Formats: sequence, structure tokens, C-alpha cells
Amino acid sequence: MVEYDEQNRKMVLKLVYYGPALSGKTTNILQLHELITRKERGELMIMDTVGDRTMYFDLLPFFLMAPSGLKIKVKVYTVPGQVQHDSTRKAVLQRADGVAFIADSQLSQETINFESFENLEKNLSIVGLDIEKLPLVIQFNKRDLADICPEEEIRNDWQVTGIPFLMASALNGWGVLETFSKLAELTYDHIDRRYHLEAEHGLSREMFLLKLLPRESE
Repeated sequence: MVEYDEQNRKMVLKLVYYGPALSGKTTNILQLHELITRKERGELMIMDTVGDRTMYFDLLPFFLMAPSGLKIKVKVYTVPGQVQHDSTRKAVLQRADGVAFIADSQLSQETINFESFENLEKNLSIVGLDIEKLPLVIQFNKRDLADICPEEEIRNDWQVTGIPFLMASALNGWGVLETFSKLAELTYDHIDRRYHLEAEHGLSREMFLLKLLPRESE
């Protein structure tokens, strides 16, 4: 649900990392914050809760300027994974424009992943968002561990849903940018259909992604 100030030509996008406790949401955010070049992102903010924490940062400390003059800011959040913080999860999900669900690849966590995904769907509905329409990607994290669900099994289970899914080891830094890039791409497409970012504001998907992601030369 885009925060859009038409009069002042400003738009704020909110991307949320969701998933069970200890699945790697915080590690993803920390790695993403480090992988984005320093001059291209704001300070990392932490809101502590008992036994867990919510983290967020402005991906760009300044507004991304479309050729039309439309100013866009992107904010990235995590939610606490523990069940007792469900009210905080709902608060963070409000007005979300895209969600990355971080699943734990360990075989022992399959049921917990399923329960957390059900919780995501329920909480989105409570805050007035439709999981079928919201940009959503799934990251299967901790692929560096031994006792994990085989990738072929994951593909068989999730390809039929149409939801993009990626493999990652956030602790080792791989799959982090790929997950964020896919979420940003889906979010752009979703917003473009409503606000005509390219047709009316001259902001193509390629330009949008180039502004959000670090360049190899920097």
C-alpha cells in the first residue's frame, strides 16, 4: 500500500522481511546494509523487544528522483520472529509494498516455516493486504548447513505456487542481493501498473534497480 503524496510528488515504498525466529531475517538485513555502498543507504536502526528485535533502514538516505521529478524513498524492515511479538509483526506489515519471506532450510524447521507462512498470510489479511496481489519472494536460507531440505524437493513444492523462490546463505553473503533484487523488481512492476512510473514519470525498471543496488565499480 504505497505511501504517495501526489501534491508534493513524493512516494515511500516499504519492503518487509518476514519469517520464523532465527531463520536469518536479521542476517539478511545486516548483510544487505553492508553490501549496499555506504553513501547509498541510511543508518541501521534497531527497536529492541524482549528476546527479539525489529530492524530497519532507509535504503537511500535521499530520494530517488524520477525524470518527471517524482521523488521515491525505499525503506527496508524486518519483523521479530517470535510468536509473542505478533502485534509488532502486524504493525510492521501495515502499508507494506513487498515482502521477502525468509525460510530456514533445515529439515527440522519445515513445520515452523509452514506455520510462519500461514501467520504471514493471516496478518496481511488483518492489515488489509492480499497475499495473492502483494509482491512476494521466498528465500530458503542456511543452504550452507548439512541437514537441509534438498533443492529439488523445494522446487517440486513451490514451483506450482508461482511465487519466486531463491536459495541463500545469508551468513556467507550469497543470495542476499539476489533476493532483494527480485523483490524490488516485483515491487516496481506492481507500482508501475498503478502509478505508471515509466509512462508518466520516465522511470524504467532498469533505472529503478540501478539506483537501488550497488555497482561493481563502487
